[in-house]
Amino acid sequence: MKKSDLIGQIPLFAGLPKDELEHLVRTLHPCEFQEQAILFREGEIDDFCFILLEGQVEIIKSLDKTDQRSLGLRSQGALLGEMSLFSQGGAHTAAVRANSALKALKMTRLDFDALLHRRPSLAYQIVSLLSRRLEESENLTILDLREKNRQLTQAYQELQAAQAQIIEKERLERELEIARRIQTNILPHDLPQYPNFKFGALMMPARAVGGDLYQFISMSRNRLGIVVGDVSDKGVPSALFMSLVYSLMRAEAGRSSTPAKVLQKVNNYLLEINVEEMYVTLLFGVLDLTSGDFTYARAGHPPPYILDEQGQQIKLPVALGQPLGLFEGPTLDEQSVRLPAGGLALIYSDGLSEAANIQDEEFGTDHLQEILAATYQNAPQQVCEQLWEAIKLYTTGLPQQDDFTVVSIQRVQA
Repeated sequence: MKKSDLIGQIPLFAGLPKDELEHLVRTLHPCEFQEQAILFREGEIDDFCFILLEGQVEIIKSLDKTDQRSLGLRSQGALLGEMSLFSQGGAHTAAVRANSALKALKMTRLDFDALLHRRPSLAYQIVSLLSRRLEESENLTILDLREKNRQLTQAYQELQAAQAQIIEKERLERELEIARRIQTNILPHDLPQYPNFKFGALMMPARAVGGDLYQFISMSRNRLGIVVGDVSDKGVPSALFMSLVYSLMRAEAGRSSTPAKVLQKVNNYLLEINVEEMYVTLLFGVLDLTSGDFTYARAGHPPPYILDEQGQQIKLPVALGQPLGLFEGPTLDEQSVRLPAGGLALIYSDGLSEAANIQDEEFGTDHLQEILAATYQNAPQQVCEQLWEAIKLYTTGLPQQDDFTVVSIQRVQA
């Protein structure tokens, strides 16, 4: 079998095109190992992994110790030590030893970063791979682990099985944490910097990973795209769908002429590949950095909240806007508003407006107006953080039910 075909069988790389697979074969460093060679040691930190082309390896816990035990065998086509690329400073949780002579390709962190740069959608594949492992193993592993823990005294073999499952549970938890970090890295690392505008943003997921997203997209010298979205459901499935929507929005924002056309294009892609019938509400707008005009299209998402320089709400027209991923040619709410000098615009997910207190009363726009009237002249990032503090106070005694996301835009007075 050709090396590129072998790499293509690895789940993480299965979606890469043939030319990318052949590029990996050409650029990755070939390695050979003798039988009994140690590829990785438990507790050590590396910044590379191996793609096994020939031979067989054994995964070993507590190598050369009295409690040494085998966790399994891997043969050609296996990806070894990949978690070192996904986690900064992550130590190996087991050793890898050659059971025969090996041939492999070495992928360093630099190689992997370059691959992500060429193929940013691979981030979605990483989260998808981690999610599949969780979906396939989590329920059975955890339930069986609890049962085995009650029967530890019955037999030594059951004790060994329980110990192996503890390792698996820890690995799944670690992978979920990595998924959270990957999702966090998808979000903007820095807020836009412009003379006439200041920005703030905050997202607080209800679980380890969430289904909300926000993004700033530079459209041209004087135009900035702003996206806020909310995927149906919560947790890993919605995080995967969010990553997909994020990639589609980034790809389409610079190709289509209006926000509505961008959303319609994204909807067409989602209908083609959305097998789980998930959907997303989105608000995508383009801010003219010269005039202050904000032109947006709304797909089932809450309308933006606009305050003038006196802190009074500017009422906006509201039309029907349907979510993306459910209907062909959804109806979208297309509007345009000029943000006045000294004014503030707030774009948010329903995790803000629909947050309920212990009496099951929603936070709503009345409370939002009250908070914004007192804070709108503060720095936009501070406005976002004060809203989150207000939500936590309002829902005291209850766990967070939905992802919370806000983006604030303040037009500086001349």
